[in-house]
Amino acid sequence: MRLIYSTQFKKDYKRIKRQEKDVTLLENVVKKLLKKEQLEPKYKDHKLAGRWKSFRDCHIEPDWILIYQLTEDTLILERTGSHSDLFR
Repeated sequence: MRLIYSTQFKKDYKRIKRQEKDVTLLENVVKKLLKKEQLEPKYKDHKLAGRWKSFRDCHIEPDWILIYQLTEDTLILERTGSHSDLFR
């Protein structure tokens, strides 16, 4: 499986590191997605609507989300951060 990081995701990742978030939580979710494992209910994984309709989102923590797109052979990490950071 190929892993692609969007330019915006890279900026978001730097921001969450500055906020001293535990990035291993994010890395664990990404590993599960790469293995095509179903995420546990605590992650509240769901499809998005509107301009994000081809993407999914899951909760790393209550106010820390990951927006991604999963195809047969590719995982695209699009955005990560709080709801207020991502849905302005």
